[in-house]
Amino acid sequence: MALIDSAKNYFLGSYAEMKKVSWPTKQQTINYSFLVIGLSIGLAAFFALLDYFFNWGITALLTR
Repeated sequence: MALIDSAKNYFLGSYAEMKKVSWPTKQQTINYSFLVIGLSIGLAAFFALLDYFFNWGITALLTR
């Protein structure tokens, strides 16, 4: 019965903690989503350019 009591206490504690969470508003969630998408696209473009220039530089060095 200790296993059942442990599981019960775990779920009751989890439920109590979830009630304390400060959830973001719908607008905050939308704003954060756009921020993450924008940063992901920006970083992908940055690394693509970095890869292109490194590739160009190494190719130029090796073909001399």
